[in-house]
Amino acid sequence: MLAWVVGLGVINDSFTVANTLPTIIYELLLGSVLTSVFVPLLVRAQDDEDGGQAYTQRLLTVGLSVVAAGTVLAVVCAPLLTGVFMDTSSEQANPELATAFAYLLLPEILFYGMFALLAAILNANHVFGPPAWAPVLNNLVVILTIGIYAIMPGDISLNPVQMGQAKLLVLGIGVTLGIVTQAVILVPAVKRLGFRFQWNWGIDSRMKEFGGLALWILGYVGISQVGMVITTRVLSTSEGGPSIYALVWLLFQLPYGVLGVSLLTAIMPRLSRAAADRKRRKLISEFSYASRLSSVMLIPISAMLTVAGSAVGMALFSFGQATPAQAGRLGDALAISAFGLLPYALTMLQLRVFYAMKDARAPTLIMILMTGVKIPLLYMCTSLLAPEHVVIGVMWVNSLGFFVGAVLGQVWLWVRLGRLQGGRVLRVIWLSLLASGIAVVLALIVSWLLSMVLPDLGGVGNAWLSLIVEGVVTAGAAFWLLSLFGVEEVKPATSRITRLVRRR
Repeated sequence: MLAWVVGLGVINDSFTVANTLPTIIYELLLGSVLTSVFVPLLVRAQDDEDGGQAYTQRLLTVGLSVVAAGTVLAVVCAPLLTGVFMDTSSEQANPELATAFAYLLLPEILFYGMFALLAAILNANHVFGPPAWAPVLNNLVVILTIGIYAIMPGDISLNPVQMGQAKLLVLGIGVTLGIVTQAVILVPAVKRLGFRFQWNWGIDSRMKEFGGLALWILGYVGISQVGMVITTRVLSTSEGGPSIYALVWLLFQLPYGVLGVSLLTAIMPRLSRAAADRKRRKLISEFSYASRLSSVMLIPISAMLTVAGSAVGMALFSFGQATPAQAGRLGDALAISAFGLLPYALTMLQLRVFYAMKDARAPTLIMILMTGVKIPLLYMCTSLLAPEHVVIGVMWVNSLGFFVGAVLGQVWLWVRLGRLQGGRVLRVIWLSLLASGIAVVLALIVSWLLSMVLPDLGGVGNAWLSLIVEGVVTAGAAFWLLSLFGVEEVKPATSRITRLVRRR
């Protein structure tokens, strides 16, 4: 909707950079610490006499205080932040507009932290529904915001940028209210657990343990954000680069969010418990199962995105202010990004295993190597590629970085834990690749045959036809072949789909 209403030019680029700042600053403060370490520590604290109430209150007190202080500092430094993340020498960048949006969007940092803290408490108690549905309410608020923006007359002024302009205020404040809603909606669910928050400034030995883990994780996040800063600056040299990259990243995150995050959320307490009880075989078994399930679910999705990525761009984004050329470039970038979907999921899973073992050093060192691979390649994109192709090159670099991280993480865990049932995982990956490859060929044949008998539906019509046919055939054939090959890990997915169909 944002692409339709605003387009994929300077306004959207400026908004995208500003809207990225709250998540980046939040991650630098405590984001990855909260999501990666908070759950294992809460699970361990449940063995306390009070069920972990006091310890949870201490962690909440520290977490909320840090993100609140960071929010105030970030808002004050908004012009400096946008200058860091945008290449001001490029004619395509508009730091003034990005700064105006940043003043309105940076308060999200506090509510990102609040959401992560409350979600961790719920997940540690095996309550997964409210954190999963809260972002839906966020999206509904943002959809309403974009609708109001669309019906308002006029355009956002670029020269000069006017901070008090109505359309700018609607977009900035409305998107922030979405994050506020996402966080506040979890409060009743936490209260139903019997937990009552009060400020608790006491420090015990486990808080020092938390601090030791946090320092390494902050190092991890800091290194990753160096790569993000360079990525954003490289993208800002191309009009539409930041907004196309952000949209591709959201589409890339969709299958991972639905499948990968759901898997990690459910398995994290089990990994944490196995690590806390020093049950190495149980930990390896859970990690292996999660790796195999991720492969079975995400490789067919990657194949579908590869074959239908260009059609996705044209079908969804060639409306309103977005041009067909921009939509096509977005689709090509999405197709290329599909290569990195499984490596990304495996890397995130490996991080959870390290953190469950209270090892935050290894992920940081792995991130240093990943970033070291990415940075020179990112600069090569600007020197070797035309501006309109920079975003496609960046997606290639991202995927390669995730692949390097997945390989390094697997080797590191093998050194730490011994045999990781790697043969079973590789077998599932190979069969998933084989099934998906055959499915892609079948989808292309079906699409070609239909193009021979059906009339030309135009650019958007043909894109929708390709998306539906190639997407359905690829995914359906891949999962059917996996079942035919006897891959046991596909059964949870197929049984879930079968139950949904029967309910209908």
